[in-house]
Amino acid sequence: MQQDRLSDWLVKHELVHRSLGFDCRGIETLQIKTEDWDSIAVISYVYGYNYLRSQCAYDVAPGGFLASVYHLTRIQYGIDKPEEVCIKVFAPRNNPRIPSVFWIWRSADFQERESYDMLGISYDNHPRLKRILMPESWIGWPLRKDYITPNFYEIQDAH
Repeated sequence: MQQDRLSDWLVKHELVHRSLGFDCRGIETLQIKTEDWDSIAVISYVYGYNYLRSQCAYDVAPGGFLASVYHLTRIQYGIDKPEEVCIKVFAPRNNPRIPSVFWIWRSADFQERESYDMLGISYDNHPRLKRILMPESWIGWPLRKDYITPNFYEIQDAH
């Protein structure tokens, strides 16, 4: 099965995206604009990407964009090597807002919450977007490259 089929379909239907190339396993990575993500996520599900294998996020560079990454898979009976695609959605760090895909893939629930907790990306329309790893009183976003550890944290408290 050809790995670039979703990209071809998006081009055919004039949906804006950018190919970022292929990884070592031949899985294509696509960049989607934040404002197009909710509609392209629905299209991807209808197209057959019925499984969200993982969602993660990272800080691209200090002062730069934050990225939310989605690994989607087409699960079908009788197919030994399911088709996969990686989608990256970039958001500005001063107001990182990305549409939630919880209502399409329920497995996004805790994954989007973790991305919110660690990097401060707000997932619009997520039903329970709150901290999942850090205490509610925690100040800041620990995985941002410009994060400064608060003075009140003592290494001895970790024991």
